[in-house]
Amino acid sequence: MDVTCKNSEVGIPEEMNMAFEEMIDHTLLKPDATKDKVKKICEEAVEYGFHSVCVNSSFVYYCAQLLKGTGVKVCTVVGFPLGAMSTAGKVAETTAAIEDGADEIDMVIHVGMIKSGDWDYVRQDIASVVEASGNNALVKVILETCLLTEEEKVHACRVCQEAGADYVKTSTGFSTGGATVEDVHLMRQTVQDTMGVKASGGIRTAEDARRMEEAGADRLGTSAGISIVRG
Repeated sequence: MDVTCKNSEVGIPEEMNMAFEEMIDHTLLKPDATKDKVKKICEEAVEYGFHSVCVNSSFVYYCAQLLKGTGVKVCTVVGFPLGAMSTAGKVAETTAAIEDGADEIDMVIHVGMIKSGDWDYVRQDIASVVEASGNNALVKVILETCLLTEEEKVHACRVCQEAGADYVKTSTGFSTGGATVEDVHLMRQTVQDTMGVKASGGIRTAEDARRMEEAGADRLGTSAGISIVRG
């Protein structure tokens, strides 16, 4: 597959909302995702100049080979979608993904431990993935905000800071709700400029994307990236 083309070479229509290109992690995490579908999102990510593709860890090596030399990064999820995997399991999945070529790790926080009030476990869980990533990959922590109280969201953001993560992220898109403007704003207020904020889940239009950006998101996880950049 030739995926070396850049925007200037493929004639992307002028009406596209180009401002969102570098914010988008072009995402395919469905359980029935096939190699052909994964290949397609890699081609689309190169054509539209997206920041990365976000896939399940079994597809990291495949995407890394397809995207080599294109500038599009490979993002994968760890402990997805529940976050209830053991720390050792998350570390193993992270290590394998980086060996396969992952540039970014989106790990799911342990919601059950948050609800249990065991913040030491949550902090160590995140820190272990950060340590396993070393200098090889960014770490984003998925809070699954739809399951948390406002106080828990704020505390979770602070724990992510303490554990050395690079981003906080709203949602998996597989729970009871996705990103909201209010949650993105709260997360940005909490972390200020010390971390990135990624909005994910239910972002389907350019207007959705603009509202998330204005609330403080600097990355968007979505399967609707093409619709968004076309406005």
